[in-house]
Amino acid sequence: MSHWNQLTEPLLRWYNANARVLPWRDDPTPYHVWISEIMLQQTRVVAAIPYYHRFLSELPTLQDLAACPEERLLKLWEGLGYYSRVRNLKKAAEKIVAEHGGEFPSDYASVRALPGIGDYTAGAILSIAFGKPEPAVDGNVLRVVSRVTGDPSDIMADDTRKRCRDLLRGAMPAGRTSAYTQALMELGATVCLPNGAPLCDSCPARDLCVALRDGLIEDLPVKTPPKPRRIEQRTVLFLFRCGKVAIRRRPKKGLLSGLWEYPNDPSEAFVLPDGVTILSETFGAAKHVFSHVEWHMTSVLADAASDALPEGYVWVTAEELSGTYALPAAFRAYTPQVLEYLTRSL
Repeated sequence: MSHWNQLTEPLLRWYNANARVLPWRDDPTPYHVWISEIMLQQTRVVAAIPYYHRFLSELPTLQDLAACPEERLLKLWEGLGYYSRVRNLKKAAEKIVAEHGGEFPSDYASVRALPGIGDYTAGAILSIAFGKPEPAVDGNVLRVVSRVTGDPSDIMADDTRKRCRDLLRGAMPAGRTSAYTQALMELGATVCLPNGAPLCDSCPARDLCVALRDGLIEDLPVKTPPKPRRIEQRTVLFLFRCGKVAIRRRPKKGLLSGLWEYPNDPSEAFVLPDGVTILSETFGAAKHVFSHVEWHMTSVLADAASDALPEGYVWVTAEELSGTYALPAAFRAYTPQVLEYLTRSL
């Protein structure tokens, strides 16, 4: 039995005693596992849970997702960010309905071919929902494997990830792939924490862990640092008229493609529309971090002299802003102030 394989039974016992109660674990159908895994990309568990409940309350089946109008779908996703995720969910649902009779496919090639599904998500769905020996390798799992085995390889390298998948595939216990996959996820998320702060005394791998034995916890995993984010100064315009605020739709391609937003531009390129009066009030500054750029935003409030707006803009009420139009999380810091201002303006 290999060094890694010795972890299987202690890991499963630990998971049985310590697994968090999470809604997608109550009924791990392919649809539920899929939705949860896509939501959890770039999103913390505690933040994803209310979205998961709301999403399934309105779209309880894959067929409902495939038929959902995009505007409503974006509103259900509002605040989660990375909106390409939910657009790909709909595309994949449509493909499953068209090519698989509405039944989620259960073979790796078909699952991997669905829009928005990579190796990790395919492995999670197949092992958790279908009980197949397909590993799900994400950052949490790579950290656990790297530390337990003492592997100094760069976890961002494709060959490192492939070796990890091969290692796990060979260790997955027959009939218990669902628990095994979730146990590794859980261990990385709650015990084998990043940045040199793991809870080693609580870890089922503590007697096997090479990093703990050799004092390498702070050195593993090895990961190529990301490129520094670009800082972009932006000015956001809050244009009001008669209890409404102006928003515009972003271009169909690029960052936040196709979403609605408060008009904004890089500060050096900001130009006010004609016929507006600048107000003395301000909503202050805000910052939003994307994967590759940071927006440092300042706000300008203005009154419009007429209902005329540039092409692509619309006037919306507070009710429409809250219930109809999906705005990116980048502007979330301003939403309470906008709604309060609109209420005062009535």
